Amino acid sequence: MPSLFTPFTLRDVTFKNRIAVSPMSQYRAKHGLANDWHMVHLGRFALGGAALVYAEATAVSQEGRRTHGDLGLWTDEQAEALAPVARFIEAEGAVAGIQLAHAGRKSSERRPWHGETPVDAEDEAERGEAPWQALGASAIPYADGWSTPKEMTESDIEDAVNAFGQAARRAREAGFRMIEVYAAHGFLIHQFLSPIANQRNDRWGGSPENRRRFAIEVARAIRLEWNNKYPLAFRLSATDYLDGGVELEDTIETAKALKAEGVDMIDCSTGGIGGKTRPKRMVIEQGFQVPYADTVRSEAKVASMAVGFLWDADVCDAIIREERADMIALARELLDDPNWPLHTAAKLDADEGHAMWSVEAGWWLMRRDRLLQKMGLR
Repeated sequence: MPSLFTPFTLRDVTFKNRIAVSPMSQYRAKHGLANDWHMVHLGRFALGGAALVYAEATAVSQEGRRTHGDLGLWTDEQAEALAPVARFIEAEGAVAGIQLAHAGRKSSERRPWHGETPVDAEDEAERGEAPWQALGASAIPYADGWSTPKEMTESDIEDAVNAFGQAARRAREAGFRMIEVYAAHGFLIHQFLSPIANQRNDRWGGSPENRRRFAIEVARAIRLEWNNKYPLAFRLSATDYLDGGVELEDTIETAKALKAEGVDMIDCSTGGIGGKTRPKRMVIEQGFQVPYADTVRSEAKVASMAVGFLWDADVCDAIIREERADMIALARELLDDPNWPLHTAAKLDADEGHAMWSVEAGWWLMRRDRLLQKMGLR
């Protein structure tokens, strides 16, 4: 059996293979509520053979949304809307996961196809979508042309930590079995971790220990509400690629601290702390973030997930076989081919006769193959 298709267990949850569906924001929610779009979008990945299907970045508070189209978990009604999605994913043999998020200073943003810039009066006039006050670790805008966020007070920080905890409770009640906390790509927790966005001089800033405090408090709040049998992951930007920002050595120490608080896996991404310009140190190629997952795994002694520009079956299998990561996550490749896990299993000789497919599809595909072989067409 190829390594990519071996089971993997975290706490009491076993994944049937090492393939995860990375959270992919769809911006199709209204008032944070999931709808038919989310059921079909996420359900097809469960049918496609992935072991872990993450719902997209889901705001833990209304002010923590990135856009007006974000999913939310700040009300029980939102949890009820997500429950059928989680049930379907689990019924089809995948683990239902969800990414909890607070956008911080990146809040009040337009959807990508509307410009991925701050919401303004034009959006309110055209779509009835008004801007709102963004919060941040410090009063430093995300980029040129962005409004200055309100520097969070002790009360604001306490509210945000509690919001993560309550969102975890709702995720548990909705039927999810894995949480990933979005602490990368310039979202609020990353803003606290990075000296570029965090220039506080109180107990939440300054030293690496202080800058990491918010992430630790969030992990603690979630663990109080999350089933102890279920795993908890954090997505971290392993490096900011910028002088004076987060470096890999910082992320290793953050991973160690989070592991001590009950975090089971680090999903290793990079970049995103500020602006749209790609940092010069950031070189994008297939698997360019895998070395970070490898190093965090070995140095912090915690399970890791590799993500970013992964699509080749042999490359992905080698990552697992060589123990550079414990799972791999794909996003845009799965948008193009939701059945990538099943097609990859066939390519790696892990599936025979479409046995890994749901019987409703596999039976017909097996009959088709037999007929094509009999006719000499394949």
